[in-house]
Amino acid sequence: MAGSTTAERGERQRESSGPPPLLRSRRARLRAIVLLGLVLVFLGIPTVWLFYGSDWLRAEHVSVSGTRVLTPAQVKAAAEVPLGKPLISVDTDAIETRLRRKLPRIDAVDVVRSWPRGIDLKVVERTPVLIVQKGGKFVEVDDEGVRFATVSEAPKGVPALELTLSRSSSAAASLRRFGESRLVREAVGVARAVPAAVARDARTVKVRSYDDISLELRDGRTVVWGSGEKGAAKARTLTALMKASPGARYFDVSVPTAPASSGS
Repeated sequence: MAGSTTAERGERQRESSGPPPLLRSRRARLRAIVLLGLVLVFLGIPTVWLFYGSDWLRAEHVSVSGTRVLTPAQVKAAAEVPLGKPLISVDTDAIETRLRRKLPRIDAVDVVRSWPRGIDLKVVERTPVLIVQKGGKFVEVDDEGVRFATVSEAPKGVPALELTLSRSSSAAASLRRFGESRLVREAVGVARAVPAAVARDARTVKVRSYDDISLELRDGRTVVWGSGEKGAAKARTLTALMKASPGARYFDVSVPTAPASSGS
């Protein structure tokens, strides 16, 4: 040791003065993590109690908006919101599922927590574009072909759907190929595609086969539409044809590039 230089002795003194810098850094980080954990624990306990244990943030009332035919009372009853439960634990997805299952008239619903004590049910109802007479009642059909409600009175301004499938071989083949549900959707597409002025006057949409769909208007005029294809082109052609032949009683736009009208 006597032969040690002054520099070597200084180096040994620095090494013996404490732990290496890397170890000190790790210890500092560990202390910081422990301290942060303690802070979070002390902050978290009151927060958990506030959301789950207190009476301040519990579901106490339900509000309904957007209904037209349904009543708010019907929607609330079907929703079965668990009143009295902590608002944060209310299963909004389950409420939405119940509403769709119990009330097919609902097309869309948004279930929202309204802090501090409410649940808001924002409803969008289906709109009928066709009705199907069944016995003495009427089945409403929406723009997707969904039969969603049966009512005792036909809604005003909604045309009736008549599936008058003929016994011809072509009609039978059409029914086998597409099925009744597809033919209903085609009729819905036609009802949506006709010009607004014609739609307001439409009394019946008749379906004999996939490519044989026609409309009976309230004043007795007939529109032969054909299939549901090229709906926009047929609508433009029908508008022009009706203007050119205002006294006609029969309009055929099944081939929009070769329309025809007749009768007076």
